[in-house]
Amino acid sequence: VQLQASGGGLVQAGGSLRLSCKAPRFITSVFWAAEMGWYRQAPGKQRELVALMSPSGTTVYADSVKGRFTISKDNARKTISLQMNSLKPDDTAVYYCNSKRGQTVDWGQGTQVTVSS
Repeated sequence: VQLQASGGGLVQAGGSLRLSCKAPRFITSVFWAAEMGWYRQAPGKQRELVALMSPSGTTVYADSVKGRFTISKDNARKTISLQMNSLKPDDTAVYYCNSKRGQTVDWGQGTQVTVSS
């Protein structure tokens, strides 16, 4: 497994969670050069982009999470994180980390986030 995601769980609306995704098999230089992101898929819906970070540090967020979620990347630890604040029931989904390196795309195994109202 190239990407290992963790940190999901059950939280009440308004609460926070932090997701992490490790890439232990990536060579550090490869991790630096990768575009890393988080996607989510709710039941009955298509997988959608939540946030991504380019190798230069540029970030992109879905409109629905702007101002509430923050993506970060630790190159030394080969880890990306997603800090999720002010969670809403609509954020309930399986969250997947993703990396893009040239033509190579990898997905983590997914971690469930459930937000109760």
